[in-house]
Amino acid sequence: METKQLGNTGIKISAIGLGGMPMSLSSKPPEEQSIAVIHKALDLGVTLIDTADSYCKDESDKHHNERLIAKALQQYAGDTSKVIVATKGGLMRPGGSWTRNGNPDHLRETIRISFEALGGEKPIDVWQYHAPDPDYTIEEALAPAKEAVEAGKIRYVGVSNFSVEQIKRARDLVEIVSVQNQYNPWNREPESDGVLEYCERENLTFFPWSPLGGSRRFTRVEEIKEIAQLAEEKSVSVYCIVLAWLRAKSPCVVPIPGASKIASIEDSVRAGDLNLSADEVWRIDKATA
Repeated sequence: METKQLGNTGIKISAIGLGGMPMSLSSKPPEEQSIAVIHKALDLGVTLIDTADSYCKDESDKHHNERLIAKALQQYAGDTSKVIVATKGGLMRPGGSWTRNGNPDHLRETIRISFEALGGEKPIDVWQYHAPDPDYTIEEALAPAKEAVEAGKIRYVGVSNFSVEQIKRARDLVEIVSVQNQYNPWNREPESDGVLEYCERENLTFFPWSPLGGSRRFTRVEEIKEIAQLAEEKSVSVYCIVLAWLRAKSPCVVPIPGASKIASIEDSVRAGDLNLSADEVWRIDKATA
């Protein structure tokens, strides 16, 4: 599979990553199925896995996805030395809902637990502040991440759901290698709010979360006529077309589609070798404007 550079690090990651969230929510599959999905992704050349401390059913299940990924990597028979696991912290799951928590004491503690959940033997490859909490400044919330980098518990830092101004403030405190904001055919805000352009100019990797629209829109991709037509023309799925479209939008984009079935990651990986022409990208742009 094609590879991309992670920010300014010189580290190479696969052009398509694996999103771990579907493996740990209330509708999660059996553990052995999830581990098989992760192993299949690695077999197919995926070297980036995206997770978070909040990918779980609720607070009683916190860090479930991180532990699952660590277990899958430990059990994998092949080489995992080049696999990058990017996790996040800063969201809570009370009763299964999603709330923000940028309290530095909480973030300091959740970084510690994430480090242990992911094996505790090497630094967290990428730790991302999941979403800015208006009750705390960017500087306050990211101070624990900076401390963890200096202590050797985090290798690189990223941010999620950040504006350009917030990214700049974060970079004044600590080196930032990635930005993870929502981006899909129904939400093209990164094109207009300056974040995508900024990431491309500054060599930051952009991870579009919910690249296929999430659970509410996932089944509606086929309703977008141009995407459906291109899928038929190229004999691929509509989801493949969406991921290829995102990749074509900027060289800094690395989609991280979630998967809980082997067939899903097999389909997503095909987009890593699917290149759309400028005209085809324009057709999708027009259809989803």
